[in-house]
Amino acid sequence: MTGRVREIWTAPSAAAPMVRLPAVTALPGVGLSGDRYALGGGTWAAYPQLEKQVTLIDADEVAAAGRVAGVALSPADTRRNVVTGGIDLPGLVGRYFTVGEVLLFGAKRCPPCRHLELLTGHKLIKALASRGGINAAVFAGGRIGEGDVVQVVTDEEAARRGAPVGADRPVPRIVALG
Repeated sequence: MTGRVREIWTAPSAAAPMVRLPAVTALPGVGLSGDRYALGGGTWAAYPQLEKQVTLIDADEVAAAGRVAGVALSPADTRRNVVTGGIDLPGLVGRYFTVGEVLLFGAKRCPPCRHLELLTGHKLIKALASRGGINAAVFAGGRIGEGDVVQVVTDEEAARRGAPVGADRPVPRIVALG
């Protein structure tokens, strides 16, 4: 199971406009350098640390949500960090995977919220309910760039890179989707 990074987005503070970058540095246990959550801000900053470091969404799901909602929806409108193509993101929840040289763990699915509707002015909750992407935690940092490969790795590979496995392995949170 592999895909590719199509776009990368960060925002310097909660509700600030998203900024597209060709590459970004992922910091272990923190998130993406310069992003609101890595800086300690963001609307959902009080959520568990594993759930707010990096968000990923599929480009085709963004397009489908826009069609369902009847609006021109861009990946930046979703306020997710990494836009992918060619990989089943929900299938990464509970698994280790790499994005370029960075090791991530799929922490939970990322359904949309009312805050997103307030920022965009569009009714998106239903359109993105099963298309909102995932939240992931950074276990081994490095550079993420547009075009990088996204792929599942074994627990053995994750352990080799310093991630906890076995009884210490992270546990994903199951989120009910509307």
